[in-house]
Amino acid sequence: MIHIEIPGYDTLDFAFLVMDYNGTLAIDGHLIPGVAQRLKQLARQMEIHIITADTFGLAAQNLQGLPVQLTVISASDQGKQKAQYVRKLGDDHSVAIGNGRNDRFMLMEAKLGIATIQKEGAATDTTQAANIVVHHINDALDLLLNPLRLKATLRD
Repeated sequence: MIHIEIPGYDTLDFAFLVMDYNGTLAIDGHLIPGVAQRLKQLARQMEIHIITADTFGLAAQNLQGLPVQLTVISASDQGKQKAQYVRKLGDDHSVAIGNGRNDRFMLMEAKLGIATIQKEGAATDTTQAANIVVHHINDALDLLLNPLRLKATLRD
């Protein structure tokens, strides 16, 4: 679990990390360099869940051997499915990371929502639903690996 007290904001206790795959962890279906290493480090502190419609059909192959739980969802109502997934895990103890419009509800549902921009860009609805917006997935994962960065960003 990751625990951090943020003055003027909240005390955060994270047990779950929920992320989109394509556009967030992968570009055109392929895992972004540096992600696997960071996921291995974070898995020592929290459960990692990847929820995706798997547009390119490569998620299982590219995540093989990594300490993550992969859930492939149907193409319809993806936003609602992702939000329900976070709620089921425990929204008060979840961080969600995504970039697409179908990620906006899970970012709102989670205690902390992080939007990534990267090569696919990010939907405006999703960036507005996020607590934090970063340029790259490795920056988002590094916020969790170095929680004092979260404190610096979110404190009042």
